[in-house]
Amino acid sequence: APYELVQRMRASIQIMGPLVARFGHAKVAMPGGCNLGPRKIDIHLRGIAEMGATVRTDHGFIEVTAPRLRGIDMFLDYPSVGATENLLMAAVLAEGTTTLDNVAREPEVVDLCKFLISMGADIEGAGSSTLRIRGVKEMQPAEHTVIGDRIEAGTFLIMGAVTGGEVEVTGISPHTLDLFLAKLRAVGVQVQEGVRTIRASGDPCSYVGVDVATLPYPGFPTDLQAQMMVLLSLAKGVSMVTENVFENRFGFVDELVRLGADIRVDGNHALVNGGRALSGAIVRCPDLRAGAALVIAGLAAEGCTELREIHHIDRGYERLEDKMRSLGADIERVPGFAGDVC
Repeated sequence: APYELVQRMRASIQIMGPLVARFGHAKVAMPGGCNLGPRKIDIHLRGIAEMGATVRTDHGFIEVTAPRLRGIDMFLDYPSVGATENLLMAAVLAEGTTTLDNVAREPEVVDLCKFLISMGADIEGAGSSTLRIRGVKEMQPAEHTVIGDRIEAGTFLIMGAVTGGEVEVTGISPHTLDLFLAKLRAVGVQVQEGVRTIRASGDPCSYVGVDVATLPYPGFPTDLQAQMMVLLSLAKGVSMVTENVFENRFGFVDELVRLGADIRVDGNHALVNGGRALSGAIVRCPDLRAGAALVIAGLAAEGCTELREIHHIDRGYERLEDKMRSLGADIERVPGFAGDVC
């Protein structure tokens, strides 16, 4: 996996486990992605090494060799989604049984388990904190429909909330966003749930501040923290946002302040003094979710907001401006101007 293909992908490390399990060898460039502070891959490497692989890092590459992986019992120091998925995919073809404790419980992990099982994998415990995988000799092709993107769904629901409009997202199970939807309701957003739909609407003048703390699933998603902070900037009163997952996820706050928000950051806490009117300005997108948050802020702000470095947004949202325009947003990508949006 050459650097040119993975430099902007955090998920590039995910191909290590399945490649080693199937071919006995993998050489993967160090992962890229958003600059959100230290995001170590030591759990990935420790797990694959315990399964019998030889791991070597050299000149920005990770090279892993293993004629045959073997099952292990391992406690993950942190319920990392990436490490859980990587070791899971390695274990399905390993010899013997692998037990992984303190694994990630995210819906995406459960969906991956369902996909692997449909291909012939023997996996127990999907959705719990312990996975037990009995290795099989081979897998079979299968067709699978990936679950809806709950982070994109949450982003659009907040767009509806900050504009006083009404947005309905489909193809998403509401239970995957339970705590997020509870916080929307606490702010004053009207939320209606269907079997595979969620609808949000409300009056920004009636919103009140709430405290939010990010945690691994089923806690409040760190990938919706920035978007939620925009909503809290409009709500009356004081809100405290605590980031417990990543160290550097408040990098967008200065840009939000440029639009008129009143936010003070102290370590992993952000104090939001809400009820302030936002006004358009030129801002830059420091990372993927921060970019989405600034798009939301631009919707709520008076006047035109110009976003720069929007390549971050493109990594996580497909045809974002097209979908927003279909909902009535006045948004345009300016060709030949560094990919900016106004």
